[in-house]
Amino acid sequence: MTRSWTFTFLFLLSTLFGFAQPNPAQRDSLNKLTQADHQLMMQLLGIESLRPGPSGNPQAPNAANAEESRAKTYESVPDTLVFEDGREVKNPADWHKRSAELKELFDREMYGRTPENLPEVNWALIWEKDTVIGGIETHYRKMRGNVDNSKFPSISVGIDFEYGVPKNVDKSVPLVMEFGWIWPVGMQRPPAPAGPSWQEQVLSQGWGFGIIIPTSFQADHGAGLRTGIIGLVNKGEPRKPDDWGTLKAWAWGASRALDFFETDPSIDSKKVVIEGLSRYGKAALVTMAYDQRFAMGLIGSSGAGGAKLLRRTFGEQVENLASSGEYHWFTPNFIQYAGPLTPNDLPVDAHELIALCVPRPVFISVGSPTVEGQWIDAKGMFEATVLAGPVYELLGNKPLSTNDFPPIQTFLDSGDLAFRQHEGGHTVGPNWPYFIEWARKYLE
Repeated sequence: MTRSWTFTFLFLLSTLFGFAQPNPAQRDSLNKLTQADHQLMMQLLGIESLRPGPSGNPQAPNAANAEESRAKTYESVPDTLVFEDGREVKNPADWHKRSAELKELFDREMYGRTPENLPEVNWALIWEKDTVIGGIETHYRKMRGNVDNSKFPSISVGIDFEYGVPKNVDKSVPLVMEFGWIWPVGMQRPPAPAGPSWQEQVLSQGWGFGIIIPTSFQADHGAGLRTGIIGLVNKGEPRKPDDWGTLKAWAWGASRALDFFETDPSIDSKKVVIEGLSRYGKAALVTMAYDQRFAMGLIGSSGAGGAKLLRRTFGEQVENLASSGEYHWFTPNFIQYAGPLTPNDLPVDAHELIALCVPRPVFISVGSPTVEGQWIDAKGMFEATVLAGPVYELLGNKPLSTNDFPPIQTFLDSGDLAFRQHEGGHTVGPNWPYFIEWARKYLE
């Protein structure tokens, strides 16, 4: 990429990073840049074409499979408790080695390698105030993490983050941190919850809440891969085959927020929960797997690339993830599993990502198949959670209480892995009270 093209690209992305709604010409430019980068990655990997993914529209001729009888087109999944050389994992010391092996496989083939010697983040207070949320006096702070860009000043990166804690509390408190959404101008917001918001529910327990904006430091499209934290580290150049993707970058940002919590005496940094929905549910699970400091995860409707078994031919598929619309979440190497390779060639699957969270508690949340739809594949996430169970048992923790997919609204809460399919749509909303009930035994 030429230097002049780099700066043109950065100018275009500055519009998005300023959270303005792109006009049609800018949107077209971003789409072209995304397509060009996706094609460049294919050329880098020697791939001429990819298998198309199914449609999320149930009425489309190429609709994704939603029939359970056609879902299990694979013979087996990788055995989490067997080393790559065939040896069995027999004890916690073995698991320590096996978990490192699994992370190497995920790094190389799916999520990418987080670079070493990443730039420092210096936190600045933007503003703070005392307010009342849900009848609870709350101290609220808005922060910005300024990333050191001295090695490549052309790209500026900042982490937008805000949090609130109950006032007049004489001890440090647990905190639930969410990967938060930004709703562009003109996009319809979802209806407000009928009951208290999740922040109000968390505050009512005497806990704090935080919201980190992942797109403030890494854009959610392929054009953004040459800016944000990924672009800063690469000095505006394209990624290499095993470079990290956006999910890993978002996880990096969450870890930097946790660094900040370790300096705030009002927060019990050993009791910080990470939560996210949809693509942010994927990011929350990746965060849990790679940063052992997070105490617990609430993983909402994460689907393929998150908690769903990729080998199941049901709902969203690897071919969708590897397309130009979603490839940026992953390392470029992952694209090949929609081309010359198949999901069955992957050396890892979602159950092993969940297993990397052991021994910490993880709650897998998903919506109704009739309201949220089948794209997310609730059963595929349940089966992955079941398959992670033996690792939890090996380390003295409790798996799910059953291996049988439960009826909707059944709360499987007796183990350190929890699962509930709620009655609503693509949201965590109806599961918040259940999560809080379950999390209380760990956080109090």
